[in-house]
Amino acid sequence: MAGSHHLYLIRHLPTAGNRARKYIGWTDEPIETADVELEAYREVLMPESGIVYGSDLLRAKESAELLFPGAVYRADARFRECNFGDFEGKTYADLEMDKDYRAWLDNMRELAPRDGESLAVVEVRVLEALLELPNGAAVVTHGGPIRIALSQFSKEPQGFWSWQVPHGSAWKFEWQSYEKLKEGGRCVSLSEVPITGKETM
Repeated sequence: MAGSHHLYLIRHLPTAGNRARKYIGWTDEPIETADVELEAYREVLMPESGIVYGSDLLRAKESAELLFPGAVYRADARFRECNFGDFEGKTYADLEMDKDYRAWLDNMRELAPRDGESLAVVEVRVLEALLELPNGAAVVTHGGPIRIALSQFSKEPQGFWSWQVPHGSAWKFEWQSYEKLKEGGRCVSLSEVPITGKETM
C-alpha cells in the first residue's frame, strides 16, 4: 500500500522461568534453546537499515542476536515487560493465597503488584516508544507489550489476555500512514508472520 506505515513486533525466545510459568518481568534471564526457523525471520523481517530495536533485557537481546545476526541492536527500556514487583519469579501456585495478587488478577490495568507496574503504566511507555520507530522497524520485545499493541490497534478489539502470543511469534502491523498510527488508529492489516502467516483481520 503506497504511503503505508508498518512495524514488526517479535516476542523473545523462552527462558527457564517462562517454561516454569513464572512471572518473569524485569528479571533478567537468558534464553534457552532456539527451536524456530531462524532463516524465515531473516528473509521476511530483517529491516533494510540493518537496525533492530527492542527491550534492554537479556532475553530480548539474545533473541535478536539469533534472529538477526549482524544487525545493530538498539535497546530501549520502554519495550520491557511489565514489572511484576514482589510477584517476580513466582508462579500462580506460589501466589494464589495472596490477597494482593488476587486483587491484581481482577484489575491488572489499574492495580500494580507490590513494588511493580500496572498495565496502564506499561501501556503509556510502550505506545510512546512505538511512535518513535521508523517505518518498517523490527522490535524484539515481550508478551505484554505485544498484547498491548494488539489490543490497541486491532480492528476487532479484544481483551489483553485474549491474544495468544507464543515465544518467537512475530506480528506485522500496518497503518494507512504514520499519522494514523500517531492518532491511535486501528491497523488496516494485522498478521502473524512468518511461522504461521495467519491473517488476523
